Amino acid sequence: MELEHSYIETNGIRLYVVQAGPKSGIPVVLLHGFPEFWYGWRKQIPALVNAGCRVVVPDQRGYNLSDKPKDKKDYDISTLVDDVVGLIKALDYEKINLVGHDWGGGVAWMFAMNHPEKLHKLAILNSPHPAVYRRSLQRDPDQIRRSWYWLFFQLPRLAEKILSANDFREMVRGLRNSSVKNTFTNEDIETYKAAWSQPGTLTSMLNWYRAVFQFPPKMPADVQVKTRTLMMWGMKDFALSHRLARPSMDYCDDRNLILFPESTHWLHHDAADEVNHYLIDFLFDSITKRAIK
Repeated sequence: MELEHSYIETNGIRLYVVQAGPKSGIPVVLLHGFPEFWYGWRKQIPALVNAGCRVVVPDQRGYNLSDKPKDKKDYDISTLVDDVVGLIKALDYEKINLVGHDWGGGVAWMFAMNHPEKLHKLAILNSPHPAVYRRSLQRDPDQIRRSWYWLFFQLPRLAEKILSANDFREMVRGLRNSSVKNTFTNEDIETYKAAWSQPGTLTSMLNWYRAVFQFPPKMPADVQVKTRTLMMWGMKDFALSHRLARPSMDYCDDRNLILFPESTHWLHHDAADEVNHYLIDFLFDSITKRAIK
């Protein structure tokens, strides 16, 4: 399988984008979360290509080799959504299938609410609907406790200093302690550290979190998702309670929820074969639809 690496101009910046698969295949855009980059989808790309998909995997703005604007305002959610709009326009797609994990899921949710006409299907991995997450941070003590790191990330320079110290020791520890044992190999960790070491990357990654506090997301008037939606959720997620999953489905007209009892926040890594199976079935209409009550 050949990976095509290029830069694509969108929304006033350049995104580093990896593509693979037949150009006639159904387009699938994969959006990574924190602290990953395109490489975080390495276990999904071959499976999707073998199924006949055309896979498009950007480093989102601020990550790895993509451009890194310095202004926090340049990382507000509407700007991140516009990056995806510009990306698919540059690739001459009218509609795509969109898959997002973690922060990539947040962008995907907002894209689905604001641009339903550009979507065939939506798949979300361990990322709650924004309305559900906002409500949980107001009312759910457990989720408030789990989200403590958001406050830490607001600390200018200090957060960067602590996270990058001793060759990114805390970030590596965070990945390994929150995942199934041996999910991330030593080679994986070195690849992530190389991405985090790109000039300006760590601050840009943290600016996603800082922008939320300084420029709160504006929810559309209609927060219901009309696009057919698949959610997959690892129930041993350290940061996001699985109790956010079913309420998120209430905001989807046509939905399917699959829970992974033994998987973590990193289910696309530690349960890759199962995730790939369900995702491909969903994209090709093989998955059995079931209503979420």
